[in-house]
Amino acid sequence: MPLIFVPTPLGNLRDITLRALDVLRDCDLLVAEDSRVAQRLLAALQLPGKEIWTYHDHNAAAATPVILQRAQDRTVAVVTDAGTPGISDPGALLVANARAAGIAVEVLPGPSAAIGAAVLSGFSMRRFVFAGFLPRAAVARRKMLSGDFASGVPLIYYESPQRIVSALADIAALDPSRRIFLLREYTKVYEQQVCGTAQEVCSALEQPVRGELTLVVEGAPVTFSPPSEAEIGARMDRMLNEGRSVSAIAKALADEGCGQRRHLYAQAVHRKTQWQGSAQARKTADS
Repeated sequence: MPLIFVPTPLGNLRDITLRALDVLRDCDLLVAEDSRVAQRLLAALQLPGKEIWTYHDHNAAAATPVILQRAQDRTVAVVTDAGTPGISDPGALLVANARAAGIAVEVLPGPSAAIGAAVLSGFSMRRFVFAGFLPRAAVARRKMLSGDFASGVPLIYYESPQRIVSALADIAALDPSRRIFLLREYTKVYEQQVCGTAQEVCSALEQPVRGELTLVVEGAPVTFSPPSEAEIGARMDRMLNEGRSVSAIAKALADEGCGQRRHLYAQAVHRKTQWQGSAQARKTADS
């Protein structure tokens, strides 16, 4: 029987899908991050009560084999408190072990705060990194942000109300001009969207901060400093000494962004002539 991951509404019950309703109604077992939240969801959707098992970071290792044993001959649905299960929770462990056991896995499409924030940001999202929750410890958080910023691609994070101000301060320290989009309480009555620098976004937040938060950091082009003429010449000399052809040298350097291929070819020909002349002079002197 299949193990079915069922996305649930982030804050608006009308975001539940017809397929999700079918699975939640017909499943034999419901695996949930918090059984109380799952019970409230079933009641709000006017669905019959279910046998509910909890599954979270603290019991995942022990609960996984028990859940998969039940999935051998029963339909098991998996939900998180809100959104798509398997993102920033131990769902990946369940999927990997189900596959290894030959159990079919299905994932229904549905709500995701990360994707919603990515679209609402208006930033170019041809490539992006979703990194989940930022580390709790300040040193680890700054190290992660610094490494992620170096990639130059847009970044998406989840953050708690208690740490959002510190996270924005760390982002401002890395790049005070980088644009940030913050999405708070997505799909809920008091949804808030703020776009600006980290300092501007922080100033727009009411204190104390409440609700679920998603941050999108705009990408920045990775700066490239082409090598100097002296560095290019030295590299040409090394490749000539290795016996590489002028054409191969020009292509290799052009591919690395060192200049136009025809100019590099002419430069390599000139250096090869000089290099051969120097080699001949040394040979004559030695004789």
